[in-house]
Amino acid sequence: MSALKDVADLTESEARTEHARLAKEIRAHDKAYYQNDAPKVSDAIYDLLRLRLLEIEAAFPQLVDLFSPSQTVGAKPGGKFGEITHAVPMLSLGNAFNEEDVADFVGRVRRFLGLSEDQHVAITAEPKIDGLSANLRYEKGRLIHGATRGDGTTGEDVTLNLLTLQDVPETLPGTGWPDVLEVRGEVYMSHAHFAALNVRQEERGKRAYKNPRNAAAGSLRQLDPKMTAERPLRYFAYAWGEMSAPIGETQFEAVQRFADWGFVVNDMMKRCDSVEALLEVYRGIEESRAGLGYDIDGVVYKVDRLDWQERLGQVSRAPRWAIAHKFPAEQATTLLEAIDIQVGRTGALTPVARLTPVTVGGVVVTNATLHNQDEIERKDIRAGDTVVIQRAGDVIPQVVRVTNADRAGRGEAFDFPVICPECGSHAVREHDEKTGKLDVVRRCTGGLICGAQIKERLKHFVGRKAFDIEGMGTKQIEAFHDEGLVTEPSHIFTLKARNAAGEITPPLQEREGWGETSANNLFAAIDDRRDIALLRLLNALGIRHVGEGTSGLLARSYGSWAAIRAAAEGLEDETVRSEMLAIDGIGETAVEALDQYFGEPQNRDLLDRLSDQLNVADAEQVSTDSPVAGKVVVFTGTLERVTRDEAKAKAQSLGAKVSGSVSKKTDILVAGPGAGSKAKKAADLGIETLTEDEWFALIGG
Repeated sequence: MSALKDVADLTESEARTEHARLAKEIRAHDKAYYQNDAPKVSDAIYDLLRLRLLEIEAAFPQLVDLFSPSQTVGAKPGGKFGEITHAVPMLSLGNAFNEEDVADFVGRVRRFLGLSEDQHVAITAEPKIDGLSANLRYEKGRLIHGATRGDGTTGEDVTLNLLTLQDVPETLPGTGWPDVLEVRGEVYMSHAHFAALNVRQEERGKRAYKNPRNAAAGSLRQLDPKMTAERPLRYFAYAWGEMSAPIGETQFEAVQRFADWGFVVNDMMKRCDSVEALLEVYRGIEESRAGLGYDIDGVVYKVDRLDWQERLGQVSRAPRWAIAHKFPAEQATTLLEAIDIQVGRTGALTPVARLTPVTVGGVVVTNATLHNQDEIERKDIRAGDTVVIQRAGDVIPQVVRVTNADRAGRGEAFDFPVICPECGSHAVREHDEKTGKLDVVRRCTGGLICGAQIKERLKHFVGRKAFDIEGMGTKQIEAFHDEGLVTEPSHIFTLKARNAAGEITPPLQEREGWGETSANNLFAAIDDRRDIALLRLLNALGIRHVGEGTSGLLARSYGSWAAIRAAAEGLEDETVRSEMLAIDGIGETAVEALDQYFGEPQNRDLLDRLSDQLNVADAEQVSTDSPVAGKVVVFTGTLERVTRDEAKAKAQSLGAKVSGSVSKKTDILVAGPGAGSKAKKAADLGIETLTEDEWFALIGG
């Protein structure tokens, strides 16, 4: 999240794109958490995703719709159980992450209710149990059904499973309960029972649960209630849904009534009169956290008076009268023994701390991320330091700070490498054209010759918009690479000769899943791509910041592979560099990337070996006097005479600018059969729309 642009600096288009990405990612995490009981990220990471989405929506309110994660709760039931519609929606809670957030919450309550500063506001504080929310509906004192929260509106019917919990009474004892009473609370599992359950899981050859929350959720959602009965689940009651009559005038009083009716309530719940008192309770609960015997992840604050809760109401998915003050991720102290550099598949160099093993949150930690060069320098982290590490969920831990930076005899400052440890190529930090600042990530410029990157680079090389070799997909690339048959692009084109010469054993045609026909088909597909368009070759190399669009600009501007190589290898010459920068659409970032790539001797050698296997066709030169020169063209629908890629390339060779979406800047829409929303939008904007035949008539066939 740290590398993201400030929301204030986003354009609407950028905000819309990021909002869609965040919404999709959050919905996927909701499904993993609520339906599958298998969260993919920690609560802290999830909270950051939601916070970013809310910031974008605050700045761009037009992006908010009914399907936004800010307007929904949880995830729809997964289908294993029957469904129950909640009489009163089960809302989520907003989050507070620091003391200022808590003060803001109390201030908002006062302003909304129009209270003066000297008017008393009581707020309850209670531990936030890290479990699975469940709603119990009682009618005339008997449990009618129980359900999970689900998406807040509809939950799963787990009545029989809930009845196996010792904390869930089938009939209510005592007196005074209303005819209709919905009790809400959290199903959880203690640390001791969690450890014992995992021992049994391993003895039975089954997968161990990652944490008590997953164990509780998985246990409650067993299809056979007998399985749930074997799991020692507990239930804390702390809220309610539908009630036929009031059960108190305050939050505190209502929860105490639950205890009278046979429910377990948390005895750490307190009623406070000020922000300072709330924070004191928070700190006390945080200090006692390790000894509770069950997981909590914060403290929940609720306005005590129920009539004020009614007036405050809710916003989208959360009540105005309650908030969750989250704990920071769990931390521990240990020795940082060494700093290693890992090279990722995109070439990013990531520093990793090697630690003396330490247990954090029930997991033994031996490594922690140091993020990047700036982070190491900012925190002044060195080998031999005692450091505080922080672990959030299942993500790799991070080093928070050094505890003994002022000690005598401290180790030398870490010297971040400028040469890739995998391949020996230069590792550089790129300049951001917009900000003028250096990228925080240092990257290897080796590309196709870097062992850490080669697999992903080869997959791109044979991909649809590059060489597009039929039959040479992800699985084949991985298999050939792992066996050492294809470790650089030229090896693809020597595969047939090496196979025939007996250098590949067993030969491809004799391997399982292959045969004479399939092997010959692959060799023919490879040979068919020896004749390659200049644009495709450039794009296939996977040079950072030189994608399909930039490759097309370079190809049309220089015309031949020889001319492009000469220019890219001569960028130290100011005249050559100025000529490339003069190309409309080519910026300093792309030129710098080309200079770095072609400046590596290993890359030039690789290109020599590859060029020996290919016939690179010169690019069509851009026309400046065609009828579509300078016009913005959009293609939609199914083209019948040429492929979409061919149509785009032809339009660009005639000087047109091809776009993927219709806007006021669009000059021509070429619509084939099946054209949909783009054609309608073009008509609404009065944009000239042509059939495929009319397009070819316009450009002269």
